[in-house]
Amino acid sequence: MSDSDPAPSLYAAREPIFPRRVSGPFRNLKWIILAVTLGIYYLTPWIRWDRGPSLPDQAVLLDLANRRFYFFWIEIWPHEFYFVAGLLIMAGLGLFLFTSALGRVWCGYACPQTVWTDLYILVERWIEGDRNARLRLHRQEKLDFRKARLRLTKWTVWLLIGVATGGAWVFYFADAPTLLHDLVTGNAHPVAYTTVLILTGTTFLFGGFAREQICIYACPWPRIQAAMMDEDTLVVGYREWRGEPRGKGKRTADSELGDCIDCMACVNVCPVGIDIRDGQQLECITCALCIDACDDMMAKIGKPRGLIDYMALSDETRERAGEPPKNVWKHILRPRTIMYTAMWAAVGFGLLFALFIRSDIDLTVAPVRNPTFVTLSDGTIRNTYDVRLRNKHGEDRPFELTLAGDPALQLQIEGIEGSTVNVTADTAQLTRVYIVSAKGTGPSAADTTPVRIWVEDVESGERAYKDTTFNGRGN
Repeated sequence: MSDSDPAPSLYAAREPIFPRRVSGPFRNLKWIILAVTLGIYYLTPWIRWDRGPSLPDQAVLLDLANRRFYFFWIEIWPHEFYFVAGLLIMAGLGLFLFTSALGRVWCGYACPQTVWTDLYILVERWIEGDRNARLRLHRQEKLDFRKARLRLTKWTVWLLIGVATGGAWVFYFADAPTLLHDLVTGNAHPVAYTTVLILTGTTFLFGGFAREQICIYACPWPRIQAAMMDEDTLVVGYREWRGEPRGKGKRTADSELGDCIDCMACVNVCPVGIDIRDGQQLECITCALCIDACDDMMAKIGKPRGLIDYMALSDETRERAGEPPKNVWKHILRPRTIMYTAMWAAVGFGLLFALFIRSDIDLTVAPVRNPTFVTLSDGTIRNTYDVRLRNKHGEDRPFELTLAGDPALQLQIEGIEGSTVNVTADTAQLTRVYIVSAKGTGPSAADTTPVRIWVEDVESGERAYKDTTFNGRGN
């Protein structure tokens, strides 16, 4: 290369991919998953759930202002964040399980990027036509009325889908009917409009223009998945020992050609534009559309299906020798997947156990450390505590506070005669509590005495407690 030649670019320009329409069991499964997942996403905020007069009537709501998460009959409080952490752990273990068993099956069927990309491609196909029509339109350099009309129509529908996507997301954080009215009338908080705008833009960009690039370059999972897979993982592959040598000639008894007729159907339907016949590749999302396309072609030429199929590397030697592959369950049920399943189930059962044993009342006790104790004029020693009482019921409840420990100690509630506090429905109410010891009757001067503060729901009889200490120095 001479000095006058321009330096080669390190980056190749993106070549748009226009997948061809295909039908078959895997494509049908993807349509079902698309309909179910999008239906759940868009419709869930509109499901109503009666929670009483003091709580929002939304079945699923992440109330950041009041730091609550509502999921049908379940209400998660801030101190119960371990439920969210447990669900995230289960999601991670589930991803490890499916990847070790079936490769990037999550990416191919249920990943939001895949689901919205499928929806955008469906819209593109409805408006501009199938693969060949879209290719002709793309290669048409002249911008005439027809091309402008088709592009504007497609982009308009894409933008509407993006707005619906962003709108549905913000509905999870506020009462959906109220927020929709505020958004339409211009009275919503600027954060809501900003969130809708950002999600509209990212959905429009990622689903319409950066489809396979998100899966190949932006997503870290293709680079991590290798650690989750082994020779028994079922992945989409090409049986080259059956298909090669490929060619378009007629198959006869004396022909040396394999079953692959090099029709490129598997490439034309691939949403990331790869050729599965080149072997396993980082870009493959295991969507199995190439299986549907190849099986359809094999049926047309009278060859058995499965030239492209879900298969395991450990079966290659057996199949090359003409033996049948191992049963699919022997690939799925192996030590690694059993271990992931056991861990996933253990976390799930732990969360269910914690959910069913939790009480509808709770308390936290925080001793006031400045000062640690006060000596009153009559010689009485008084310790101060901030007690937060949680009433998870839908109505106000009377809670009775009692003290267990040294009988010489007494419990007093600031501003209240007696030991009963009325706690507002579905709140965590802060109460100032004193533990006092009369002069000469309490612990010795060097002691800190353990005590237990009990709270009881007067109506239901439910009880909870917290242990703390009484500082007796100076008595």
